[in-house]
Amino acid sequence: MAGKNVIHTELAPAAVGPYSQAISANNFLFTSGQIPINPATGKIDASTIEEQTEQVMRNLHHVLAQGGVAFDRVVKTTCFLADMNDFAAFNAVYAKYFPENPPARSCVEVGALPMGAKVEVEVIALQG
Repeated sequence: MAGKNVIHTELAPAAVGPYSQAISANNFLFTSGQIPINPATGKIDASTIEEQTEQVMRNLHHVLAQGGVAFDRVVKTTCFLADMNDFAAFNAVYAKYFPENPPARSCVEVGALPMGAKVEVEVIALQG
């Protein structure tokens, strides 16, 4: 497909399946969901929802940066929580990354996330 580019950085966890960290297409950057894997260890080192959310957002920062964009260019996020009781604590960390004009967002509770993660976030951002 013309205009489709795979985005990859060593500063975020490698894909653990048949997917890319992100795809750039038609001036949009679509990230895969990021869970709180520490790219240095390949494991989830954080235990609290706040620590895990910080790791997820760091991972997203590196993927976005590899695609040439920052959080201020994000137009949509989809957030997955293993426990909706973590919503307020998740939101407190998430909000730090979108201090002005936050993107559209969906946030849902799921039955389980890979590797026992408490949170996963994917984003769509504008490039250019």
